[in-house]
Amino acid sequence: MAGENSIFPERNTMKNRPFADWVWSLSTVAVCSVAAQLLSPYFSTIDQAMLYFIGVVITASRTGTGPTIATVVLSIAAFDFFFVPPRFTFAVSDSRYVVTFAVMFMVSYVISRLTLRIRRQADESLVREHQTAALYRMSRELLSERDTARLQEIASMHIGTTFDAEVRFTLLDRQGQLVFPAGGERIDGPDEKERAAAQWALDLHQPAGAHILNGPDAEATYVPLLTSRGPVGVLGVTWRIAKDDLEPAVTRFLEAFADQAAIAVERAELVDEAHHALRKVEAERFRNTLLSSISHDLRTPLTSVSGAASTLLADDSAIDPHSRRELLQTISEEAGRLTGMIRNVLDLTRLESGAFSVKKEWQSLEEIVGVVLRRLGGQLIGRKVDVRLPVDLPLIPCDGLLLEQVLSNLIENAVKYTPEGAPVDLTASETGSVVTIEVADHGPGIPPGDEDRIFEKFVRGRTAGGGVGLGLAICRSIIIAHGGCIWVENREGGGAAFRFTLPAEGSPSLPGPEEETGAPS
Repeated sequence: MAGENSIFPERNTMKNRPFADWVWSLSTVAVCSVAAQLLSPYFSTIDQAMLYFIGVVITASRTGTGPTIATVVLSIAAFDFFFVPPRFTFAVSDSRYVVTFAVMFMVSYVISRLTLRIRRQADESLVREHQTAALYRMSRELLSERDTARLQEIASMHIGTTFDAEVRFTLLDRQGQLVFPAGGERIDGPDEKERAAAQWALDLHQPAGAHILNGPDAEATYVPLLTSRGPVGVLGVTWRIAKDDLEPAVTRFLEAFADQAAIAVERAELVDEAHHALRKVEAERFRNTLLSSISHDLRTPLTSVSGAASTLLADDSAIDPHSRRELLQTISEEAGRLTGMIRNVLDLTRLESGAFSVKKEWQSLEEIVGVVLRRLGGQLIGRKVDVRLPVDLPLIPCDGLLLEQVLSNLIENAVKYTPEGAPVDLTASETGSVVTIEVADHGPGIPPGDEDRIFEKFVRGRTAGGGVGLGLAICRSIIIAHGGCIWVENREGGGAAFRFTLPAEGSPSLPGPEEETGAPS
């Protein structure tokens, strides 16, 4: 609420307590008269007059103009009554004292005016300090926020507290029309008068409404929210305390708050537009890269399939059973490669679009590894997969199908980038509430500097034998969705080790007695 720290200058003066000011004026003159009387044995008449100047300065520093002028007049009258002969009368025996009174009045008046001016400047400086601090607090809080709704809440809170008012933002929609809120704290939905004032402020870029001389009248004061790209809306302020017309200084300060809020809203809109544009660019780049990669990587398996099928159809009687089997094997393998490429593209699209959900259940890592090895049996012919899992490895809360896909992609990646017959190591360990799984190979390793880049879309190793380059990107998306992380390091002696972590907090719930023995019949 408004108080001594209010931004309104008229509330910071002493005008709100006139009785105390006049009491202070009379008391000051009385104190100066007593002091002059006590010091009369040591002071001359002129010295006694100087004491009243001190009273004038003190009064001017604490009261308004009226009590200060009264102090000047009363000081001259008291000096005449108590100290100018004949004493205790207002008669003057020596005409030279008339000049003394005149000089005393002019000096006292000048001193009082200067003191009042200094005090007024100090009050104005204090008000400006409060205004700057309030504006800075709001600007600092707005600077760290990007959500438009949250920006309006922050600005409304600061403006309402500073101006002791209720605040409502009305922003423009995409068609440039004001979108009024459903209701306010004091106005149950803006009526035509409020709408007219808000539209007038928006069109003419000037404040309108209550306590504003120009424009239509309204219950609230409306200030346009102006930015470098044009207005973004209006700020409605409903004053809690009845006011006269707003002073220009208060109006300018309210406009400064509105400008800061408008800049924050514009910045949030620009961020949204930049993100939207970036998404469009990324989508276009993804589409172009995907088409380029697919058109290149699908050509080889399609050529092989087409050639083998054409050979089988051309002269079936001239092909011996062994050659026919090799051609059919080629068709099967290349078709499998095509299926894997299409599956990776569809999986990554589904992962990045958010069209999937991780369904965590308590799973046995040993069983998941067994399923993956059986599925990849044909690709692992002639290779040894050394699996080392701790006996006391706990169950892991994860989506079993997604974890199977991660392990499949990592093992296939190890097979693709290592010499024939090179073994693959699969290990796991538990540290605290985190399970770390490692798939390591004995190949050439990862080129220095590519440890992070290798997990990006369409990035393949330098010795790649085909593929779109999405397998590791899919692994990273799945692991991140589980709340873990994945990385790769080169092994000492050659080879790459892909490691990922999975959180394993909590423990699986044990079945109840009825679930173990069955419900009684």
